[in-house]
Amino acid sequence: MELPERDGDGYLTDMNAWTPEIGAAMAEQDGIELDDTRWAHIMKAREYYDENSVVPPIRKFAKFAGEDQKEMFKLWLTGPMKPITKYGGLPKPTGCV
Repeated sequence: MELPERDGDGYLTDMNAWTPEIGAAMAEQDGIELDDTRWAHIMKAREYYDENSVVPPIRKFAKFAGEDQKEMFKLWLTGPMKPITKYGGLPKPTGCV
């Protein structure tokens, strides 16, 4: 699959180009496996963005998603919002990631 144009951090330059298949291909290219839990986080972040037109900070997102923030950090092995938004075709988070 040919991926749409991405910026230097790997985010899509046109978030309207995102599809689940593109998100999965981006993750695969980066060596990340998107299991059901990670996909649930991505889709929940897209839901939040659709409702609020902003990427939430991790604390607010964990509460919205009904997830334990510490467990999210363990699962993603990094600040969770960066890969969640990246593979979800959303804008870069503005908070600490």
